Amino acid sequence: MNLLRALATVSGMTLLSRILGFVRDFVIALGFGAGPATDAFFVAFRLPNLLRRMFAEGAFSQAFVPILAEYKNRQGEAAAHQLVNRVATLLGAVVFAISVIGILAAPVIIYISAPGFADEPDKFALTVALTRITFPYIFFMSLVALAGGVLNTWSRFAIPAFTPVLLNISFIAMALLAAPWFDPPVLALAWAVFIGGCLQLVFQLRPLARIGMLPRPEWQPRDPGVRRVLKLMAPATIGVSVSQISLLINTIFASFLVSGSVSWLYYADRLMEFPAGMLGVALGTILLPSLSKYHADENPEGFSDLLDWGLRLTLMLTLPAALALAVLAVPLIATLFNYGQFTTTDVLQTRPALVAYSLGLTGLILIKVLAPGFYARQDIRTPVKIAVVTLIATQLMNLAFIGPFKHAGLALSIGLAACLNATLLYRGLRRRAIFRPRPGWGLFTLKLAAALVVLGLVMVLTKGSDAGWLDAPGWARGAHLAGVVGAGIASYFAMLYALGFRPRDFSRRAA
Repeated sequence: MNLLRALATVSGMTLLSRILGFVRDFVIALGFGAGPATDAFFVAFRLPNLLRRMFAEGAFSQAFVPILAEYKNRQGEAAAHQLVNRVATLLGAVVFAISVIGILAAPVIIYISAPGFADEPDKFALTVALTRITFPYIFFMSLVALAGGVLNTWSRFAIPAFTPVLLNISFIAMALLAAPWFDPPVLALAWAVFIGGCLQLVFQLRPLARIGMLPRPEWQPRDPGVRRVLKLMAPATIGVSVSQISLLINTIFASFLVSGSVSWLYYADRLMEFPAGMLGVALGTILLPSLSKYHADENPEGFSDLLDWGLRLTLMLTLPAALALAVLAVPLIATLFNYGQFTTTDVLQTRPALVAYSLGLTGLILIKVLAPGFYARQDIRTPVKIAVVTLIATQLMNLAFIGPFKHAGLALSIGLAACLNATLLYRGLRRRAIFRPRPGWGLFTLKLAAALVVLGLVMVLTKGSDAGWLDAPGWARGAHLAGVVGAGIASYFAMLYALGFRPRDFSRRAA
């Protein structure tokens, strides 16, 4: 399979999911705005979503996929299926227990994760109720992650990439159709999380059956393969989830700020997650199985070359996205969210958080490319050390930035910490001679810088004043934003083409 084509497929599915995600956020912003109820929901959803990213899409996937690929390549599909059965049985039992504990301990969880809510009894009680509805999401999504890891190892990238669309559809339907039937209406959003998680799990069962990998219950927790997955998963929880842990700690800080701070950070994070998901998640998804195969086949040259390909592609696609988020902060926020209960003040308060997040976007996506370089080799210790250093640095920056910059300071600490994490991962790969850059990086960087200058000039000249975006009707904002983005994309890639970049230069076959 051509990896560039696979990346386009995964990115395309992710684009669909992100577009529906913005529709979902538009609907939530229109109906609920940014206030106590949405603060309560975003806090309630953040913890199960954090656990999903840490244990399911994060630590579990990074630990499971390399070992599954090794079983498939060295022992055959029968042994791989047996591993899937045993891992799925243990995983299902553990996350079901975690879900039950989360439901029962919801008041304690909220008191710890958002202690500032304790001073507002109604807000605290609502957050607890929402948490109890959303917490089973971790059960569904852990099994979805296992299914996605299996399908990706068999190069079935499209189905796992499409699956998140179902959560957004659930959100949109519940917010538009069911909210009036709930008291308070925000409860509909919590049930959307529950229903969306269930739909995503059911959707993956048939594709698993088609490749003969549908799990069957098989309780063997002492199986050597299962033990290897667990051994890698425990430290990987920290190694791949630093940004999510930082977001949770940021919620604690933000809960002490003015009402709306949690929501402003959420909407800024959603905009940053658009390119992060399209590029970072997509690259990590397609790279890990191939890197794992190169390692299993003892092919260090192919391993290094694939990392080089991933890094060049990341910089070429991520840097313009980061620049666009910073330059077009107000146009993006106003066009997508400035309706109904989401006021001009909310736009102006979300803007500095988005600009701060944009500074770390490239680092955040580079982590998705560099970390698999360690996990594919089943090296956990190095990323964990880097993760601990990064987490400590994040909290020190939180303390330094929250005073002068308020909620935007919390976003800035996340962005700068992502850059630090990526830098240390890169340094570790180089020092161990795991990654050896191919020739031509200097000229590549100069050409990329020239194209970025052209992109920045085009966006600045075409976007106009921020005040104009706040006063314009929705249709005019959308048309203007489409024109600015279109002109920027055209100028950027035209400049790259003029400088000698060609799509075929980035074509690469999977391992």
